Amino acid sequence: MLWWVVLTGCGGSDRCDDGEVRDGERCVPYRPGDPEPSEAIPITTGATWQWQLTGQHDLTWDVDVYDLDLFRIDEQDVATVHGDGRLLLCYFSAGSYEPWRPDADAFPEEVVGKGLDGWPDERWVDHTDPRVRAIMTDRMDLAVQLGCDGIEPDNVTAYQENNGFGLSATEQLDYNRFLADEAHARGLGIALKNDVEQVKTLVDWFDYAVNEECYAYDECQRNRPFVDADKAVLNAEYVDRWKDAEDLAAEVCGGQPGLSTIVKTWDLGPELVACAP
Repeated sequence: MLWWVVLTGCGGSDRCDDGEVRDGERCVPYRPGDPEPSEAIPITTGATWQWQLTGQHDLTWDVDVYDLDLFRIDEQDVATVHGDGRLLLCYFSAGSYEPWRPDADAFPEEVVGKGLDGWPDERWVDHTDPRVRAIMTDRMDLAVQLGCDGIEPDNVTAYQENNGFGLSATEQLDYNRFLADEAHARGLGIALKNDVEQVKTLVDWFDYAVNEECYAYDECQRNRPFVDADKAVLNAEYVDRWKDAEDLAAEVCGGQPGLSTIVKTWDLGPELVACAP
């Protein structure tokens, strides 16, 4: 069983050193324990997928997995995906405050930090605060209620950003493992989103990975632990103009065996070009 510490929201100079987490009023060495067992349906290397977060859902693609926004799906979407024997991942941000979400009022002001670079309406949250963690487990409960097979929690790399709380790499590890264990406790699969620096440490906790632009950033190889464990790496590369999608696909497809790479526009609408499995 995993031993983890519930961290209190404590900004600025009150934070623990990296390698430690807060236990009440004390900072103690971080000891992650073992991952909770997962009974989620696996998504294995070579799976095909479609990722759509905006626009009217197009569920006609012949893929193994759909990744859709948790707050934009309805019963018909779920029935359509499952009716064709496909799996449904449900996206939500686990590391940021989005004022347009239906549960935005649940975030206390003191847990909302600095804005995300390039996304001025979004702000980092203090994921060490139990109130933030409760919001995320409520979102997981909604995912179960709606019929999602797994979740894709986004923005789990706050430690790399100017987040406003001084969140450390150790605190990020603790939070990401918390998300994984809570997902598995509900029978959900869970994707590790983008956190390539911590892949080797987290691969045993997560069922698959969702990555953005590993070719563009020359970091596809860092996802290799997932491929070696026969866990899908669902990778997306972006184009500014859709007319360039086929050219980018020709450039990246086949470059890294085992990756499930698709080409999308930045708004993650219904358009799709997929590399062959």
